[in-house]
Amino acid sequence: MTHERPDQDLPDLTIRTFDPADRPAVQRLYAEGLLAGQIDPNDTATDIEDIEAAYFSEPHNHFWVAELAGKVVGMIGVVRDAEQSLGEIRRLRVDPQWQNTSVGATLIEVALAHCKHHGWLKVVLDTRFERNVALDLFSRFGFKHNRSRNVHDREMLEFYLDLYRRDDANDR
Repeated sequence: MTHERPDQDLPDLTIRTFDPADRPAVQRLYAEGLLAGQIDPNDTATDIEDIEAAYFSEPHNHFWVAELAGKVVGMIGVVRDAEQSLGEIRRLRVDPQWQNTSVGATLIEVALAHCKHHGWLKVVLDTRFERNVALDLFSRFGFKHNRSRNVHDREMLEFYLDLYRRDDANDR
């Protein structure tokens, strides 16, 4: 699945399904997040080590990469919970060179479209990243800050988005 989106800033940006050849780039993005303090040092990265099992063994889960000029510059995954009405956005990462561009927003758009397509009622995400740019991005999509908790001496911020309410509001 490929999503090409004309973008004033990045006309060649493509969001596409993960391919095993992308593994080194995805692992690099993961490691950069770890070094930036965005990821809990105790994160086992099991899903990053086996993306196929984590994101493609169940038909509603998925993992995408953002590509520019043949280079992977971002990634995002979604998984469905056991109750089958809640989706979780995972591993949203953008190469530092491409932060403050539309890469992150485009990845979120694709992930939310996937969640809506599968009829999920709510989407959650969490982050250890407290930069205003990331928080503004979540807010722009309608995510609400649910709670903060301390995990290994770092604040973990949790957000949610009610998809059914967002659709209802748009229908009015």
